[in-house]
Amino acid sequence: MPGVPYPCDDKTGSRIKELRRSLGLTQKEFADSLGIVQGFLSGIERGRKTPSDTLLIALSHRYGLNERWLSTGQGEMSRGSDTHSQPPAEPCKGSVPLLARITEEFPDKVGADDVRDQISLPSLPAGCFAIEAYGDFMAPTIRDADLVIFRPGGEPANGAIVLVTNRWGEAIIRRCRDKGGKRLFSPDNAAYAPFQPDPETRIIGTVEEVWRKVKL
Repeated sequence: MPGVPYPCDDKTGSRIKELRRSLGLTQKEFADSLGIVQGFLSGIERGRKTPSDTLLIALSHRYGLNERWLSTGQGEMSRGSDTHSQPPAEPCKGSVPLLARITEEFPDKVGADDVRDQISLPSLPAGCFAIEAYGDFMAPTIRDADLVIFRPGGEPANGAIVLVTNRWGEAIIRRCRDKGGKRLFSPDNAAYAPFQPDPETRIIGTVEEVWRKVKL
């Protein structure tokens, strides 16, 4: 499971309820923060519905949860307070959400309409998402319809391929370049020009892997 690398047990709903209460939120307030309806949250808390991978990822990112606690009840609730008892994340074989779109609230809020499908690939890094590339801006490195696996957040290294917003707020794929104290986002295709970020530019995540000719 991406972002939650431990098998969930039948008490996960109770722990989600415990989290909500610790935050002092009503079911409606908590459900709204996650982009789900109150009735679905109620079913999860009562053990009648199973939380999706996407919801667990949203919970972990938004509230800084220790994934081990969320999945199994072991360790502390907070991610930062259990660094010694939680083993480091390892590449996993499983499914990741294939996003239909990336909203301004991502990754804090990932709704059902934002996810196109779940895809399974070997040796996927935990906590990642997938998106389908379009156009030839990054050719030959990344081509149209390639499957791009990326990890949200973080500060990219010089030369890393990232998802970044353009001037219209759309998510695009570019290479991060730091030159002379200035940052540029450059296409690998020399036919297109790089651009310099403005204050509203947002780095969404760093590309981990690229898969070509994957049948969805």
